[in-house]
Amino acid sequence: MVKVVRVLVLPLAILLSLLLSPAANAATSLPNSMAALGDSITRAADVWGWYGDHPADSWSTGNSPYDGVSSQYDRLVALHPVITNHESNDAVSGAKASGLSTQVSAALTQRPAYVTLLIGANDLCTSSTSTMTSTGDFTSQVRASLAALHQGLPEAKIFVSSIPNIYQLWSVLHGNWVARFAWSTAGICQSMLASTNTETARQQVVAREAAFNQILSQACALYSQCRWDAYATYNHPFSASQISTLDYFHPSLSGQAALAQVTWNASWWSAA
Repeated sequence: MVKVVRVLVLPLAILLSLLLSPAANAATSLPNSMAALGDSITRAADVWGWYGDHPADSWSTGNSPYDGVSSQYDRLVALHPVITNHESNDAVSGAKASGLSTQVSAALTQRPAYVTLLIGANDLCTSSTSTMTSTGDFTSQVRASLAALHQGLPEAKIFVSSIPNIYQLWSVLHGNWVARFAWSTAGICQSMLASTNTETARQQVVAREAAFNQILSQACALYSQCRWDAYATYNHPFSASQISTLDYFHPSLSGQAALAQVTWNASWWSAA
């Protein structure tokens, strides 16, 4: 009789453990809508052809069928067609973390079930190292924006990307005279890319970027509905071909495709 009881108890215990296992073990439901917050990277600025925004080619909400960019939105459509035509790109070229509140307000009116955020490059890429956003301001601005998102959209899944490695961009292209000319003429990211910069100055930007990425990680960690990319974007080694030949700063089409891939791999549905 004892043996019979043991035989019955073991399967019952296994069944109960499966039924009571944390919900985190279950697949995350796919969203019916999404919105993108951020800056010119998410607007796909200067990605190809002509200067300006090309949001249809964005790594996040891009919907062009011909660009070779399998955006996060494209991938979600393939998995969950209900999301079709329910994407909004609320990012603003030139935006800093201080401008996130306006983008968040727009997203709250749209009620998306999924929100991506990539911000911070313009807080680093200023006229000089002395004009970069302070870590204190960046912290308060990012935290306030994420708090507003979670309060207004408590069920929405949030994805926070790290900032691309700006020093790596300089390393790849500083030997290209055309890139140096474009950076100088257009005044692009002079805190890092100015030809007169010393290595000491460039390392100040490196240190501030490391601090910003840590701030993004810690702010996201405050909410169970927020997923940090674990430095996936920062660690991606963008090649010269993945950088726009219009400004030698923003991702090209292949760069947007790479960004879509690395962020998707770190997203809520990477195994889907």
